[in-house]
Amino acid sequence: QVQLVESGGGLVQAGGSLRLSCAASGTIFSINAMGWYRQAPGKERELVATITVGGSTNYADSVKGRFTISRDNTKNTVYLQMNSLTPEDTADYYCKADHKYPGDHYRPYWGQGTQVTVSS
Repeated sequence: QVQLVESGGGLVQAGGSLRLSCAASGTIFSINAMGWYRQAPGKERELVATITVGGSTNYADSVKGRFTISRDNTKNTVYLQMNSLTPEDTADYYCKADHKYPGDHYRPYWGQGTQVTVSS
């Protein structure tokens, strides 16, 4: 099994920063793209940022210039540096990794989420 565990969430004031981490563990064979998604109460889960194995990144327009996604392939870990946070960033943040076992296709694996609350 593959498990994803997020950490780094918490309560910050507007304008502050947080750094989220997500580490994959378990029986890992092949991880492709990784990313961060978030879901605010009553809203759909939305993409925040993704990163390929080679380091190509993609960001939601709402976080461009403020958030930075990175990964360490040797540690099977993806990070999200969040700067200039606003109350609109308040949400549960979820890590996702596309992983496959031999003989199977790539499937999305999700972490349990870490809460980010930005006060005004």
